[in-house]
Amino acid sequence: MLKEAPYVVIPLFKSKELNGEYVSKLNPFATIWCVIENIFLAATAEGLSCSMRIPLNKEHDIVKEKLKVPPTYMIPVFIGIGYANPEEKVLEQYSPDINKQIRFGRWK
Repeated sequence: MLKEAPYVVIPLFKSKELNGEYVSKLNPFATIWCVIENIFLAATAEGLSCSMRIPLNKEHDIVKEKLKVPPTYMIPVFIGIGYANPEEKVLEQYSPDINKQIRFGRWK
């Protein structure tokens, strides 16, 4: 889907590496995922569709190098944006039994 998307958005956040030593050190990571969610919501509100790919290991580093991203930034995701193919098969959505998913005052 990314390869055929007319637009690809590559959000960045400032962090040399993810460090969960303190929760506050993960704030840039949490913030960028809020931004990513808002991009998806805004695109959907405009009648567009999105695809997402999380770059791993070498893929992340290769793209970062090709785009000349400074070393203090990370790429959390590639977002493809465009109009959905009307011929694409729509998958049936899973409908969970909410009564089995939500618990009040107990774990199980």
